[in-house]
Amino acid sequence: MNHGLIAAMAQAGETADSLAGQVGVDPKTAQRWVNPGRVPRPRHRSQIATLLGRDVGDLWPDVLKRREPPWFRAWADIEREALSLRWFELAWAPGLLQTEAYARATLAGEALTQAEADDLVMARITRKAILHRDRPPLLVAVIDEMVLRRTAGGDRAMMRAQCEHLAQCASLPSVQVHVVPAEAGIYSGHGGPFTIAEMPDGARVAHVDGQAKAQIVESQEEIATLERRWARINGDALSRAQSLSLITEAAKTWT
Repeated sequence: MNHGLIAAMAQAGETADSLAGQVGVDPKTAQRWVNPGRVPRPRHRSQIATLLGRDVGDLWPDVLKRREPPWFRAWADIEREALSLRWFELAWAPGLLQTEAYARATLAGEALTQAEADDLVMARITRKAILHRDRPPLLVAVIDEMVLRRTAGGDRAMMRAQCEHLAQCASLPSVQVHVVPAEAGIYSGHGGPFTIAEMPDGARVAHVDGQAKAQIVESQEEIATLERRWARINGDALSRAQSLSLITEAAKTWT
C-alpha cells in the first residue's frame, strides 16, 4: 500500500472519492492509487499533490527513480492502468514482448551513452511485469511478418531467441500475437505503428509512434480513426494458431 498517500489523504480530510471528483477521474481509478505501483498520470499527480499540500516526490517517491525517459512516462502510466492494449508494430517486436538483447539492438546507432542505453533497456524490460501480475491487461499484438525476418548486425542467435520469446508470450492466457503475412501486400499498417489502450473507466487512449517523437492521442475522433485502421489491419492478420506456427517456423530459420 502507498502509506504516504494514505496518511496525506487522512491529514487533509480527503478520500479517494473526494479526490476523484476534484481531479475529474472515475472513483475506481482513484481508489487504485493507494495500491503498490499504481501511479496517477502526471497531470493528475500534480493536482493531487496540490490538493493534499505535499510534493509529488513525497507521495510517489518511485516516480523520481524511474528509468523511462520523461517523454514516455505518461504512456507507461497509462499502460499500467489499462484493461486492454491493442498494439500494432510494423518494424519491431512490441516493447512488452522484447528480450533484453533485442531491446538493446533496437537502440543501436542512437546518440546515447552506455548508461543511457542501459536505462532505456531496463525500463523496457521492467514494463513487462504487467503481463505477469494477478490481473494482467489483455494484450492483442499484431506484427508485420518482416518483424520476424530481420535481425541486427547478422546476429542470428539474438533473433532466434526473440522469436522463441514471442512464441512463449503468445502462450500466455492474456496475450494474443497475430502476424500479417508478407503476401498481404500493401495494407493499412504501412501508415505506422500505434497502440490503443482501454482504461478502467471505459475511456480509450492511443500512443502513436513517429520518427521525431511519439504522441498520446485522446481525441475521440482520432481514436475512432485508429480503431477503424486497427480493424482493417487485424482483418489482414493470420489467426492466433496460424501466427504461432509462423513465429515458430521463423525461429527455426535463425538457427
